[in-house]
Amino acid sequence: MSLPTFIFDLDGVIASTEKFHYSAWRETCLSFGYDLTAEKNDYLKGISRTASLKLILGWSNTEISNEKFEEVLRDKNELYLNLLINLNSDDIILGVDTFIITAKEKNHKIALCSSSKNAKFILEKLDIIKLFDVIVDGNDVEKSKPNPEGFSLAAKLSNTNSENCVVFEDSEAGVSAANQIDMYTVGIGTSEKLNIANRVCENFKEIRLKDFKI
Repeated sequence: MSLPTFIFDLDGVIASTEKFHYSAWRETCLSFGYDLTAEKNDYLKGISRTASLKLILGWSNTEISNEKFEEVLRDKNELYLNLLINLNSDDIILGVDTFIITAKEKNHKIALCSSSKNAKFILEKLDIIKLFDVIVDGNDVEKSKPNPEGFSLAAKLSNTNSENCVVFEDSEAGVSAANQIDMYTVGIGTSEKLNIANRVCENFKEIRLKDFKI
C-alpha cells in the first residue's frame, strides 16, 4: 500500500490570508463604486484573480475595457501584497505545520495547489517553502479551480495517482476540483459549502496522520 500524497490549498488552509484578499478586493471595488460584501467575497474563495474580477463586474453591472481590466488586477494585487508586508510564521494556521512536518517524517510527499500567483512569495514569508516537494500555483495552470487542472498537475509532479492523493481545501471550488478526479477531499472550516468533501474538519486539531490509509 503506497503512502498518500498530501495536497494543500494555501489561503485559509495554511495561512489566514483571506482577510487581506477581502480588504484588497473591497478597496479595489470601491474605486468603481461597488461595495463588496463579506457574503459575496465568500464566492471568491479558491478561484483566480481573473475569475474573481469577472464575477465582481457581473455583480456590479460594470463594463470596463480589456486594458482597464488588467489595470484593476494589478491594482488589487499591489494592495494585497502591501498588506502582506508583515506576514511571518506566526500567521500559519494552528496545527497545519505540525501535521506537514510529521507527514514528511513518515515519507509522505507534500504538495501545494493554489490559485494564487503569489504562493511562493507567501510560503517564503511564512518560512515553510522547503517543506513542499511540489508547488503548483496560478502561474502554472491555464484554468483555475473548480477546474481540476492544478490538482492533476500536482499529482503528476508528485508521481502519484490522483486516487492516492488527499486534498485539504477551505473552498467549495477547490473541493469540487479535487472531487472530479477522485482525490480524497478534506474540507477545512465550518462552511456548509464544504459538505461536498469526503470529510469536513474545523481545523487541524481534528486531524491525525493515522486517519489516512489509502
